[in-house]
Amino acid sequence: MSASTDSLSDVIKRHGLDARKALGQHFLLDPAITGRIAALAGSLDGRHIIEVGPGPGGLTRSLLATPAVSVTAVEVDTRAVAVISELAQSHPARLRVIEADALKEDLSSLTPAPRQIIANLPYNVATPMLIGWLHQGKAWERLTLMFQLEVAERICATPGSTHYGRLAVISQWCADCAVVMKLPPGAFSPPPAVWSAVVSIIPKAEQPSPALFKAMEQVTAAAFGQRRKMLRGALKSVGGEKLLATTGIDGTRRAETLSIEEFDLLAKAHLNR
Repeated sequence: MSASTDSLSDVIKRHGLDARKALGQHFLLDPAITGRIAALAGSLDGRHIIEVGPGPGGLTRSLLATPAVSVTAVEVDTRAVAVISELAQSHPARLRVIEADALKEDLSSLTPAPRQIIANLPYNVATPMLIGWLHQGKAWERLTLMFQLEVAERICATPGSTHYGRLAVISQWCADCAVVMKLPPGAFSPPPAVWSAVVSIIPKAEQPSPALFKAMEQVTAAAFGQRRKMLRGALKSVGGEKLLATTGIDGTRRAETLSIEEFDLLAKAHLNR
């Protein structure tokens, strides 16, 4: 038997691959679910896929069942690397395994375009990973990513809603974002304490420059850092009085009422002041 023919439960037992809280691991073992996630990424014909945190390889198997040209699995857990390396022996031309911390790697350098990331992300590092990939918007055709449901709602939140904040502004400024699947805790092994959701993130054709992206990070950090303050007070650290005068935005408003377009104006004004 091998990692490509064993049941995932058998693979986990054979390699001692118990999920570790420190690594934010919650494994998806149901092939029907992993197959649906792979399908949510659209046609993968001719695409190069990067999977972060493959664990025992449930989603990896489903990705290999698509017409994708290649799948590159990036895994920090040595135990999981051994599992996926076994799987790679059955797919030597299409599956590559890289033992590395995805937070520290430039994943866009691992495969040619068109490339996508499809992953059940480790929950403890999912948000910083996403921000890093949004920085590289032009590198990705699409991101299909599993998050805790609350994080997914923060990514896709609209102005004035409870979850609207920095993550929503930056994500939707760079990409079209939508929750495309929700999963209960029982879908995972071990079950997390909360529901999870898959978010489809498709980078927009026009992407901000690195300098403008940094300006947006600074503006949103100031604006949402003190949510109860009016903008004229919250934005003081980034020269808010001038920014508000330049953009014509009312300084008595609060950050959660501003649209993505208004934040874009503020970021550009901050960059050019």
